[in-house]
Amino acid sequence: MDMSLFIPLMVIVPLTCAIFLNLIHGFDKLTKLVSVIVAIALPIMPLCAAYGFHYFGGYQPIATNNLGAIIPNLTAQLAAFHPAITYAFGQGQQVLIFLLGIVGMSAVFTSIVETKKVSGVYLYLLFMLTAAMSALILTDDIFNLYVFFEIAALVQVGIVLVSRIKNNYETALKYMILGGIAGPFLLLGIAFLLGITGNVNITDIVTVLHSNLNNMLNPVIYLSCAMIIFGWLYASGLPPFNAIKSDVYSKGLPNGAMLLQSFSVVSCIAIGMVILRIFGILELSRTVILAISVIAMILGICMAMVQTDFKRVIAYLAVGELGYIGVGIGLGTIYSLTAGLFQAANELIITSFLFIGFGTILYKTKTSDIKKLGGLLPKMPFAGLLVILAGFAMSGVPPFNAFQSKFMLCQAALTQGIPELAVLMIILSIVTFLAFLKIFYMVFLRPMPDDLEIVENKVPKTTIGVMVLFLIICLAVGIAPDLIVGRLGALATHVLATTPLIPFL
Repeated sequence: MDMSLFIPLMVIVPLTCAIFLNLIHGFDKLTKLVSVIVAIALPIMPLCAAYGFHYFGGYQPIATNNLGAIIPNLTAQLAAFHPAITYAFGQGQQVLIFLLGIVGMSAVFTSIVETKKVSGVYLYLLFMLTAAMSALILTDDIFNLYVFFEIAALVQVGIVLVSRIKNNYETALKYMILGGIAGPFLLLGIAFLLGITGNVNITDIVTVLHSNLNNMLNPVIYLSCAMIIFGWLYASGLPPFNAIKSDVYSKGLPNGAMLLQSFSVVSCIAIGMVILRIFGILELSRTVILAISVIAMILGICMAMVQTDFKRVIAYLAVGELGYIGVGIGLGTIYSLTAGLFQAANELIITSFLFIGFGTILYKTKTSDIKKLGGLLPKMPFAGLLVILAGFAMSGVPPFNAFQSKFMLCQAALTQGIPELAVLMIILSIVTFLAFLKIFYMVFLRPMPDDLEIVENKVPKTTIGVMVLFLIICLAVGIAPDLIVGRLGALATHVLATTPLIPFL
């Protein structure tokens, strides 16, 4: 069997499942059965797939199918032209889609066990968002990337709308309005690239632009770069979109917030790597990314410290953690990008761990207001332990996985001659750690308020099992980072190995 067939299936299977679940909404047993089977398949497919490329329609580059030998006067550039949408699957993509599959599977499982009546529509949204994120990681076509970016944006609005959380409609409307601005900016930036290069395949665009460095001095290239960076900021939730993104996370159910945050992480690295491949040759582009990422780190922790709702605390901390990923991209070296991808892989698990962990508090108390909580440790000791361990993981406490990725980022900053950046990242990690200690005390250790009502129902075992799974992954990767660092390094090398540098003009 040709195992490369699994490459498109990583998008097609959850996409088809989403549509089918929407059609069978109301048939609870069938909905559960289909959802569980496909959810289990999500992390399995990337492990089964063979490394390589998938050309939709079978239209391979001329150089690949040996037609170049019978076509006279064919240039090397034309022979390598990609006539079809291309998906690229390597070691780095395998790690990211596997972890994304774990998160998607966990979101589906917890959604099923924590609701009295299974919603085919809600599961449709979860699977559709998972499919869109997989496509963002795999695609080598910038217009195909835009299509799934827009699909994911609309699905995120749907996840917020069905949460039935106070003011969710207002948040969804704001996010749609901002998307109506950022989306066209991203599309126009892609259109400029199409006009200059005649291509939408990312590899072909890079080949055309970098074969003649004078192309990169065209003012339209700078305009295209600015527009695509603007779309990247919206998708990932970096400033100036940090406030609305945090609001979106807080208005989703815990299992939905897992995937909402995962989209931010995936789009941050997927679109960020496209920017590096095409525009990384311009030092200005890297400097802008680095500056915005530093601002995101500072704003994230500062805004989290003044929140009284633990969902918003996690939301702002999640935005701040995206800044670390941006630093890896902005420093622009193979080592820093490897560290940034490592941080992204860790954030997929850690932030999901936190959303589910604090979701257990919401499940037991029906409130996320920190001022109304307290004394929960005797009521839910094991869940409380898992929550504080998740906080330690996000803070970068050894031996958890984020310690390794943040240590690599500090090393990358020092190697690039920016020790101040390394010191800043260390300080912000310490502040994050202190913030979690404060939240843990207020929620679990201080005396319980007299008016706090606690639901007698136990937290579902499946939810606890998901948290234990996340804990095991955090510890395993933290203790043995070589499990994934080398694979992510191969992806970083592919992105940056042949990228020269044009300094400020």
